Amino acid sequence: MSLSVTVNGAQQQVDPGTRVWQLFSDDPEVIAARVGDALVDLARELADGDVVEPVVIDSPDGLDVLRHSTAHVMAQAVQELFPDAKLGIGPPIADGFYYDFDVETPFTPEDLQKIESRMRKIVKEGQKFSRREISDDDARAELADEPYKLELIGLKSSASDAAEGASVEVGEGGLSIYDNLKRDGSLAWKDLCRGPHLPTTKRIPAFTLMRSAAAYWRGDEKNKQLQRIYGTAWPTKEDLEAHLHRIEEAQRRDHRRLGTELDLYSFPDEIGSGLPVFHPRGGVIKREMEDYVRRRHIEEGFEYVGTPHIAKEGLFHTSGHLPYYGEGMFPALEVDGGDYRLKAMNCPMHNLIYRSRQRSYRELPLRLFEFGHVYRNEKSGVIHGLTRVRGFAQDDSHSYVTPEQAPAEVAHLLNFMLSLLDDFGMDDYYLELSTRDASKDKFIGSDEDWETATKVLEEVATATGLELVPDPGGAAYYGPKISVQARDAIGRTWQMGTVQYDFNQPSADRFNLEYVAADGSRQQPVMIHSAKFGSIERFMGVLVEHYAGAFPPWLAPVQAVGIPVAERHVEYLERLAVRLRAEGIRFEVDDSDERMQKKIRNAQTQKVPFMVLVGDKDVEANAVSFRFRNGDQENGVSLDDAVAKIVAAVRDRVQV
Repeated sequence: MSLSVTVNGAQQQVDPGTRVWQLFSDDPEVIAARVGDALVDLARELADGDVVEPVVIDSPDGLDVLRHSTAHVMAQAVQELFPDAKLGIGPPIADGFYYDFDVETPFTPEDLQKIESRMRKIVKEGQKFSRREISDDDARAELADEPYKLELIGLKSSASDAAEGASVEVGEGGLSIYDNLKRDGSLAWKDLCRGPHLPTTKRIPAFTLMRSAAAYWRGDEKNKQLQRIYGTAWPTKEDLEAHLHRIEEAQRRDHRRLGTELDLYSFPDEIGSGLPVFHPRGGVIKREMEDYVRRRHIEEGFEYVGTPHIAKEGLFHTSGHLPYYGEGMFPALEVDGGDYRLKAMNCPMHNLIYRSRQRSYRELPLRLFEFGHVYRNEKSGVIHGLTRVRGFAQDDSHSYVTPEQAPAEVAHLLNFMLSLLDDFGMDDYYLELSTRDASKDKFIGSDEDWETATKVLEEVATATGLELVPDPGGAAYYGPKISVQARDAIGRTWQMGTVQYDFNQPSADRFNLEYVAADGSRQQPVMIHSAKFGSIERFMGVLVEHYAGAFPPWLAPVQAVGIPVAERHVEYLERLAVRLRAEGIRFEVDDSDERMQKKIRNAQTQKVPFMVLVGDKDVEANAVSFRFRNGDQENGVSLDDAVAKIVAAVRDRVQV
């Protein structure tokens, strides 16, 4: 009696005992499959009614399977070379994988070379990944020498919450172990794992190990510190090479290094981790950003407000932040016998401004905006330059609207945000819709409120015509949000601004915000949060990497530098400086004792958009020579044309 299965939407008959691989034996790119909602090995035996979709190696699922399999090979190599190493967790991650090990001595670069060499040997042997189910008790007996695996078995029903990556090993339901079998069928190595995996190690085309680092077991700093090895794996050697090239390019663009080289900002230990200071040149960029976004908010109908850095603790209980976001806030400060908190957000104080007097429907939308400096108690391990800090300024706005006005206001805010990104040269983006996970208790509000809010955001986001990616469970505790995900010059994705729909804080249980409706009744407004930059610090860090420090002229700390061929030409450049500064151009004259070529190299290192060179012929012709960052040069440009060219580039926000 044959079985009926559906493959790629088409029904077909197969014999009992047929394995998934037999459906795709003519396609070497298929390395796993989805049967229903489950990702499975090709060795899975088919059942009547199965709905099967192939998983190719370069798909998102396929890459996860490839990288998870490579993580197993790495762990096998580590235990062959370091028999006392105890296994932690080894999941696939974006662009790669890692595995945690408990070892006596941290791994060295030489150790990584040995491990990678042993991995290549295992790959060449073509060991088979073989899955077998096992009971909890048998697993404990078989893995008695692996204390971290035993701990995971005890946590299996809540593995997704127990530790990053734990769900690849255990979860709800039964346990399974994957054996790596040699060609003669003997056991080479084994690991607790849910799978799936590649059919054999020979299906791993290209990989390399990247680095090692310390990592706390289950991400908890109270636990033991393990050694984590990171690696990457790709479907082809060309893909691997392209990835490594992207990493090199990312390192060249690293905003922490460029911040030092361009004298923009620093992170003094004396102040504290995650608390940057801006130097004069970085201050220019920050001021330009602030001036731009302040003006744009006023043009878009916002009113500028200001609120303090600290407030009584009770305010953040009212808003719900302490119960639902308390870990992200700094500990209480005792002031006048009471507890105060550094604010981690501005919205509670904006609510008090709204509530300071009676509001009419005629005032809505009421739009409040400030540069609010907030403080978040980020763990030290996640702090990263400007892109993850503990103190930062938000271009934070809150719109108070009637429910009927909410869709138009969300569209208004989203269009505002996208036009801002366009002006800053980050015009490759898509949208992400973050919704709640109803099974979690970290969200407040009724199902009806969540459904209404989510529908508004989804319809507005869809109407933009941009790609919309779901983010289940990623909403704030008080409502769903749209975030703009922007791709930089080398294709990396950054979360930028957000629009969040909040029906909770205005409620009677929270701030009890009201407006008098046209019929004289008192109604509750909808509150819409929006941050266009998100964080000025983070946005600047992204911009530094996007432009590799070579900002367009309107943002550049020094927009043009005058370079005299000889000292006698300095006076001519100083007269030009008067004209340019009158036009608002940030122009400097390099009158140092350096040779002209060194001055040019200095300007190129500082990534100045325009180098204005002047020699005897230029003075005679009442002209200058332009030299650009890429080395191109334009000679004999009249002074009037030179001024006009620089002013136009700044005014039009073009890149040169």
